[in-house]
Amino acid sequence: MSHRAAPTRRGLAALALAAVGALGLTACTTPTIATGQAAEPAATDAVDWSTVTPASEITWWSNHPGASKPVEEELIKRFEAEHPDIKVTLVTAGANYDEVAQRFQAASQTSELPDLVISSDVWWFRYHLNDQIMPLDDVFEHLDADADDFVPALYGDYEYDGQHWAAPYARSTPLFYYNKEKWAAAGLPDRGPETWAEMQEWSTKLAGQVPADSKPLGLSTGPSWAAWWFENMIWGQGGQYSDEWTTTLDTPEAVAGGTFLQDLFHGDEAYATVSEDSAVDFSSGVVAATIGSTGSLKGILDAATFDVGTAYLPDGPQGGGTPTGGTGLAIPKAKSPEQQLAAAMFLQFLTDTDQTAYFSQNTGYMPVRTSAVESDAMKAVYASTPQFRTAVDQLADKARSQDWIRVFVPGADQVLTEGIEQIVLRGADPQQAWSSIAPKLDTAYRENVEPYL
Repeated sequence: MSHRAAPTRRGLAALALAAVGALGLTACTTPTIATGQAAEPAATDAVDWSTVTPASEITWWSNHPGASKPVEEELIKRFEAEHPDIKVTLVTAGANYDEVAQRFQAASQTSELPDLVISSDVWWFRYHLNDQIMPLDDVFEHLDADADDFVPALYGDYEYDGQHWAAPYARSTPLFYYNKEKWAAAGLPDRGPETWAEMQEWSTKLAGQVPADSKPLGLSTGPSWAAWWFENMIWGQGGQYSDEWTTTLDTPEAVAGGTFLQDLFHGDEAYATVSEDSAVDFSSGVVAATIGSTGSLKGILDAATFDVGTAYLPDGPQGGGTPTGGTGLAIPKAKSPEQQLAAAMFLQFLTDTDQTAYFSQNTGYMPVRTSAVESDAMKAVYASTPQFRTAVDQLADKARSQDWIRVFVPGADQVLTEGIEQIVLRGADPQQAWSSIAPKLDTAYRENVEPYL
């Protein structure tokens, strides 16, 4: 009997790279905060929108989350058909949230500002602190935008001091993706693990279903992907990054979260491996499972040659939960009222029931309006592709607000990633890793947030 050599991780990943090269990680990334002061706003704080005529041209900066550029172009075409007096120019302002934010910060002192800009979960608050974006409540009321129809957990993410500073757009949670064929070959039930302890048990059966130089679970690190999915794990041990503004990485529960992570990659029964691109590794069969954004769902389904399963993130001994993530859209404060009104009209259109359903079914991001969640269009999607339903149900059942330090403190997400990567990449002692980054988090809060509160 002849035997073929087991495929290697690199060989399998190369086969799928072309198919999913456009996926990338759609969680948020975090560059440094802008230097200098925000540009002086051209509009006053209180605008009588009934006296304003919308501008005839506006510019939208996007990174096309979830490889959505063709979808966004279609949305623009639909808007311009309804509003022929307003032309929208779509600009690829970066490859990810990080690059868009860097460009937006650099443009803050210039005339190159867009009229509408991507504002991720770790960026909108610093835009607000820098006085760079306008509250949306008044202009939405003028437009009768029905803000109450936004999914409360998603719209509420942008609320501070009684006002909303962005609107939800490409919103996501992490999902547990699993290869149904490998699951069946391992004799496992067709579902995701309910707990991390159960995944530990299953990993021994899955080990034979992946290449010898791989592991059953593939996870990617890097700002700010790692700090996003790790929230589930630290919460599962009863810990958290912070209690409001106070860093809590020195608690036994937070250290337990770090120990869980260390064991996951370096323990005697370790079953996780670092993936340069977990979507590529999963879609190519290099790993049997991964954690990925809901925004990667459409791309993964298109790229995989096997049946893809989706499930809630597993619980730890103290529960868990899933963090919300992704991006909203904000309107720069420095633009004229005419530009702001036109941008708000376009933002209202992008997030209405029909358009958010269209965006969701073509990307995997969650519909941001309650009316869209159970619309006929989305029901058809759930029926034909039940994986899309998982994210919606998980949001209702398991969503948890992110720890303040991660989403509100400029640069904190990078610092958290530094600690996580010490544990994942080098096997560092969790207590030492957390101790090395906690002072940096405290300093970032004192210097970049506390003076502005």
